[in-house]
Amino acid sequence: MKLLRYGEAGSERPGLLDAIGTIRDLSAHVTDIAGEALDPASLEKLSKLDPQSLPAVSGNPRIGACVA
Repeated sequence: MKLLRYGEAGSERPGLLDAIGTIRDLSAHVTDIAGEALDPASLEKLSKLDPQSLPAVSGNPRIGACVA
């Protein structure tokens, strides 16, 4: 699981990069890739998500800093 932040600077959204290189939106599950989202319990919950069930991000969005 590769976590990332994507979108305009200052308005990045949480996402993950799936096995085929598609960015998937995680905003329904975490507000940002920072703080509480990085604790072991939260990472465990995120690791159980099926990436294919998450919305695919269209276009070629800017990839932001990986941690807020």
